[in-house]
Amino acid sequence: MKTTAHYLKTYILLLVFSMILPAAHAQENGDENGNGSYFTISGVVKNKNNNNKLEYVNVSVPGTNIGTVTNEDGEFSLKISKAQHVSNIEFSLLGFFNSRFPVSGENLLNSTFYLTPKSKDLPEVVVTKWDPLKLMQEAIGKIPDNYNKSPNMLTAFYRETIKKKRSYINIAEAVIRIYKTGYGEDINHDRVQILKGRKLLSTKKSDTLAVKLQGGPNMSVIADIVKNPDIILSKETLGYFKYTMEDMTIINDRPHFVVKFEPQVELPYPLYYGKFFIDSQTKAFTRAEFNLDMKDRNKATQMILRKKPAGLRFNPEELSFVVSYKQVNGLTYLSYIRNEVKFKCDWKRRLFATNYTVISEMVVTDMQSGSIASIPGKEAFRESHSLSDKVMNFYDDDFWGSYNIIEPSESLESAVSKLKKEYK
Repeated sequence: MKTTAHYLKTYILLLVFSMILPAAHAQENGDENGNGSYFTISGVVKNKNNNNKLEYVNVSVPGTNIGTVTNEDGEFSLKISKAQHVSNIEFSLLGFFNSRFPVSGENLLNSTFYLTPKSKDLPEVVVTKWDPLKLMQEAIGKIPDNYNKSPNMLTAFYRETIKKKRSYINIAEAVIRIYKTGYGEDINHDRVQILKGRKLLSTKKSDTLAVKLQGGPNMSVIADIVKNPDIILSKETLGYFKYTMEDMTIINDRPHFVVKFEPQVELPYPLYYGKFFIDSQTKAFTRAEFNLDMKDRNKATQMILRKKPAGLRFNPEELSFVVSYKQVNGLTYLSYIRNEVKFKCDWKRRLFATNYTVISEMVVTDMQSGSIASIPGKEAFRESHSLSDKVMNFYDDDFWGSYNIIEPSESLESAVSKLKKEYK
């Protein structure tokens, strides 16, 4: 068993601070590749049956590692190098048919794209013949065959937001590089580097309780549960959980087994419950959705909270993860991670507690294979670091250049506008 540093922890720092207004910083505009030779496809993705907007849809370029996801409003923007000579983009979402749409190498902005729901009429006999524990054991055994054995360098977009009640008090985001050793190797050699980033913090005196997420971008290493299987996906811990089969579903036009798991033992630390999605043909883990068991709030607090001021009471309510992978050229790679933490804080002698929500998202937007050099240790982002301490402030509207990002939702754009006004 590895050290607890490898467990799926989400560390929150609660600090009382005095706000110092930051000075404006100029940023370079334009293409990070230096040539501006890319085109943009943007729009909204909807359910063809009911016209509802679809969130967290994977948007990618077939045959490449370029991609992003839709935001909470179903919106996306995808930047593609003209040198790729791309003819299609592809949309995929759990429970829907994959859809491809032609592109011409020119900008296509503010378009609407539709996905068709997949019928639930899947062969139940295939599900009933599988013992869930044996299926889990087989899928774990096939990890060396299904995932890359060589190092990769991923480019990803990472965003974390902190809400106090319904108002954003902290927004930080960055383009990151992730050096991943081959699956089967220890994650101690995996590293994350910040390429560029920005932040906004509330300046209101009423928000002097600063909530910080430690090691946020390193979630791309720690929460990759296939490569870091301790707690929920190792042969040694299989006995900690009870497994049951659920109805099959479709991911990327491929049938998937759905295995539900929940704790069946008591340990000194809390366990998770949730679902695994396993490709019925390759037995690759394609998606995982899981929550921390909150029955013992003291154990949950130890998992989530690193530091708080004296006299402050902390009450965790939810810690959840979504981790998804995608198949490229017969191998499965990390694609998307979402982490959400909900908790309440109040000072002793106060009648009412304050609700906080911390959400972090990471989407892989590109990948390089082959002869890959590691990220130097002095440039690596560490678990003890906080992203909001490492990046500068929002000022440049064209900050990201040609990098692909997760488009901000309408509510986030509104929050950015309000927080910017606080600095004027």
